[in-house]
Formats: sequence, C-alpha cells, structure tokens
Amino acid sequence: MTASDLTVGEVVAERDFTLIRDTLVRYAGASGDFNAIHYRDDIAQSVGLPGVLAHGMLTMGFAVQPVVDWIGDPGRVLDYQVRFTRPVPVDATDGALVSVVAKVGALEEAAVRIDLTVTFDGQTVLGKAQVRVSIA
Repeated sequence: MTASDLTVGEVVAERDFTLIRDTLVRYAGASGDFNAIHYRDDIAQSVGLPGVLAHGMLTMGFAVQPVVDWIGDPGRVLDYQVRFTRPVPVDATDGALVSVVAKVGALEEAAVRIDLTVTFDGQTVLGKAQVRVSIA
C-alpha cells in the first residue's frame, strides 16, 4: 500500500466493542490497576461518578485495534496519542458499547495519520485520537 492508494477522509476500519464488568476485572489483573472505581459501584458513586468506569488505558488499547488489524502488523504503528475526554460507564447488566471509526486524516510520503472517532452513547470518549502508521 502507498499513500496514493488512500484518500483523506476515507474510512479504513470500523468496529464496535462491548465491555462488560468481567472485561474490567481481567484488565485490572493484567495491568495491575485495581482502583475500586473500576469494579465497585458504591466506591465510584462515593466520588461522584455515575458508577463503575472502564479503565482509560483499556479504552485506548482497544480503540487502536481496528487500525492494527487494517495494517496487519502492530510494528507499523509509529505513534499513537489520545486525550481522555469522557469516562465510559460500564453497566452491571448491559455493559457498554463503544464504537470506533478510523479515517485517513493526513497522508505523508511513508506514513499515514489515522484519526479515530471513539464514542459511547453518542458522545466522544477519546479526543484527538490519532495513530501514525508506516505505509512504506
């Protein structure tokens, strides 16, 4: 693939992710982040949150996965940055559905910037989410 094969604004990947409380427990074990706001509603609510929240780094991690799948090699990711704009509450019964749309944001000679739109319940949860990938 070369830059000439792509168009700015072109959607290169889309995916929905369903998070459930079990996902949060598994991520906590893998990451070592056992902050109680990620598994106890009473603690989350006591600090003014609506309930249990997904880990920000978990959200960031799965948001880039459609791009990794599209390029076929995680080693081609040159840079990945996001701003956390809203938390993702994970309901005990229904979980949380997070949607990711990956579009070509800019073309360079040997790289492409992919802009991610990451939403939950119609609202953006990761702002300025951008992935630079090698296309050389």
